[in-house]
Amino acid sequence: MFAALLGFLMAERIVELSLAGRNRRWAMRQGGRESGRWHYPLLVGMHALFYASLCLEYAGLSRGWDRFWPLWLLIFLVAQGVRVWAIASLGRFWNTRIIVIPGVKPVAKGPYRFIRHPNYAVVAVEIFTVPVMCGAYFTAIFFSALNAILLRIRIREEERALKSIGAANLSALPRFMPRYGRGKS
Repeated sequence: MFAALLGFLMAERIVELSLAGRNRRWAMRQGGRESGRWHYPLLVGMHALFYASLCLEYAGLSRGWDRFWPLWLLIFLVAQGVRVWAIASLGRFWNTRIIVIPGVKPVAKGPYRFIRHPNYAVVAVEIFTVPVMCGAYFTAIFFSALNAILLRIRIREEERALKSIGAANLSALPRFMPRYGRGKS
């Protein structure tokens, strides 16, 4: 079961990187500007180490699947649905890099109507739920903390880039969790 989960995750990453590469080339042809290049290798490295740690901990330290693994799997699957929704909502603007196109307003449909960074929320859920599901608790805790640090850097850079092209009122939406009972109905 672990091999199937890992295979799914690797296939998903390969598809995403291919899509991101195609979207990056398109955005650059539209006059896109990339921000945050300096931290991108840190994110790639963190994700590569995450998978290595997951495999090593599962093989060497894990006592097997967590007894609540069906719940963790359900949370993971819901997050994957949000990931697909976020990517589909951004269309050609979705990327693993921070690229803004001057004169183009940020996408405000799909999950982006409710929160500013749904894909980062999905990644945070994934980095926690996958290892916990597999009984790799050290990986879940360590990489969740490391991801939070890197996301803090990345989100600041992304929001700075969006403001540079005139994205108004970014603070009107919460970063990760929708606010219920506030604002417009």
